[in-house]
Amino acid sequence: MRNSQDFAPPGPDTATAARRRPVRHRAAAALTAAVTFALVLTGCGGGDAAPKTASGSASGSGSAKSSADADRVEPLAGTPAPELPVTVESADGRKITIDSAHRIVPLTGSLSEIVFTLGLGRQVVARDITATFEQAEELPVVTRAHDVSAESVLSLKPTIVLADTTTGPSEAIDQIRDAGIPLLVVEPAGGLDDVGRRIDTVAEALGVPSAGTELKKRTERRIADVRKSVPDHADGEKPRVAFLYLRGSASVYLLGGAESGAGSLLEAAGAVDAGKESGLDKDFTAITSEALAKAAPDAILLMTKGLASVGGMDGLVKIPGIAETPAGMDRRVVTVDDGVLLNYGPRTDRVLAEIIGQLYAKGGTGR
Repeated sequence: MRNSQDFAPPGPDTATAARRRPVRHRAAAALTAAVTFALVLTGCGGGDAAPKTASGSASGSGSAKSSADADRVEPLAGTPAPELPVTVESADGRKITIDSAHRIVPLTGSLSEIVFTLGLGRQVVARDITATFEQAEELPVVTRAHDVSAESVLSLKPTIVLADTTTGPSEAIDQIRDAGIPLLVVEPAGGLDDVGRRIDTVAEALGVPSAGTELKKRTERRIADVRKSVPDHADGEKPRVAFLYLRGSASVYLLGGAESGAGSLLEAAGAVDAGKESGLDKDFTAITSEALAKAAPDAILLMTKGLASVGGMDGLVKIPGIAETPAGMDRRVVTVDDGVLLNYGPRTDRVLAEIIGQLYAKGGTGR
């Protein structure tokens, strides 16, 4: 799954393409397959710079740093020496042999995060537009909107390209492969259970499996530690939290369901995914007063830029149906930076800590 960024397809999505895109893209397709969004990703274009801090602080024994560090990754100590060549299986069924990790091009922000955290950041020569963390920000961008530019990738002479099943267009992927560049496709993440798998897959492909094991253990330990900070529910009732995807400038107002990607985080935070619980079994649906009334959220989870795009809390409660929910009446929201919310990578403990910290903050989380 790509970073949690704005939609930016270059043209109308088809139904088939929509199914292949990550949840942020599929959310747009849930409204209509013909809509073109003229938005720019976090940290790129339109003067819309990526936030430098997160909206909360990481907690829990062993959790990584504080909110001031949220736009940085924390590499493992020491730089592993890749042991190559290796032959690995790509998610698209191909066998890929990697001879060198000297020049790495990860084509999603989540994959970039894993590579840098493994300690191989110096060998990364380009980034996807969704890689917004500080260590990667000076690298050349090889995507236009969400589409890969094969020419830009090939001009950097990569020795290995990392993608996932949402990366496209397929013509660009084929062009890179036709040039003889090893290109590994990794299955995207849909929840906490996928974090370790993706770390292992990337580490094996880059010839550093022991570093992958170390990073996986560190990440899973930190997530487990943060989960211990979930307070007991005195009344036995878990808070109901609805995940909303908002982009006010494009009139995109979506309510997350069972496949939105946020459910795993909400459940780990001791909450109920209100959209899923209300019967929404797909990824996203257009917000309606009826859908919100059925979800009846006690709090609303938002991407930071999503809340800003509707004018903050005052603008949020003007969206039809919001003000009538318990969350709207209490002005209770939880916000996490776009670039990390649905990454399910090595910084997932920070994301979970922010959700827990804001959700159970004394006096609520309204802004």
